[in-house]
Amino acid sequence: MEDEEAEAVLRTVGRQIRMWREAAGMTQAELGAAIGYGEEMVSSVERGRRIPKPDFLDKADEVLGAGGKLSAMKADVERARYPKQVRDLAKLEGETVDLGAYASHHIHGLLQTPEYARELYLMRRPPYSEDEIDRHVAARMERKTIFERTPRPHITFVQEEVTLRRPLGGKLVLRRQLEHLLEVGRLRQAVIQVMPTELVDHAGMGGSLQLLKLRDGKTLGHLEVQFLSRLISDPRQVQTLETNYGMIRAQALTPRDSLAFIEKLLGEET
Repeated sequence: MEDEEAEAVLRTVGRQIRMWREAAGMTQAELGAAIGYGEEMVSSVERGRRIPKPDFLDKADEVLGAGGKLSAMKADVERARYPKQVRDLAKLEGETVDLGAYASHHIHGLLQTPEYARELYLMRRPPYSEDEIDRHVAARMERKTIFERTPRPHITFVQEEVTLRRPLGGKLVLRRQLEHLLEVGRLRQAVIQVMPTELVDHAGMGGSLQLLKLRDGKTLGHLEVQFLSRLISDPRQVQTLETNYGMIRAQALTPRDSLAFIEKLLGEET
């Protein structure tokens, strides 16, 4: 596990499962057979080494007669599945009233479909395990609840044109991703702009960036490169990011022209 908070949650859940199992007079092998999992999986969960799926907790709850106490832990376990830096970022996004993001290499995480996100994680080197990929994809999709919050935050994106053309995962994945961009771009609280490749002047050559204006009036920057994720809180550095993002938006296509551009690309993929 990547952090003490997640480890503590899994140890607590594992200890509860062991106590209910022992109270029921069952061995790990017997519990595993009763709920459709192997003895090794039960042992790993009880030791806090493996993350139990919701199905595991529901079945264990029923077989052990826990009266919903184990099932009730699903929400905590689900949050523990997500990498710490993702949980921290999602918490900040939950406090955001205005979010702006420029993405230069791939579709921004908040705009990705599950299929597109999975393809990105499949490309990571050294490779992730299937369980790690599932965790990262689930965490990325969970962040998208920002579009459903009330009151609605104002969200703007600028996507580099090449990110709309690169067929990560194949043409079908790209087509669904472009369709999703159109869906989001038509939301009242979201704006998507496209940065044309043919531009001579480009304020975004420093790479992708994200700005988060919080309810308390503070503005933070967020940068990601390779395996590094960094929050920027220094007012002078944040101001520089704000200036750059403002220039990027001014240079990009208008929201209306951007949606028309995406529709054109989608037609080319048909």
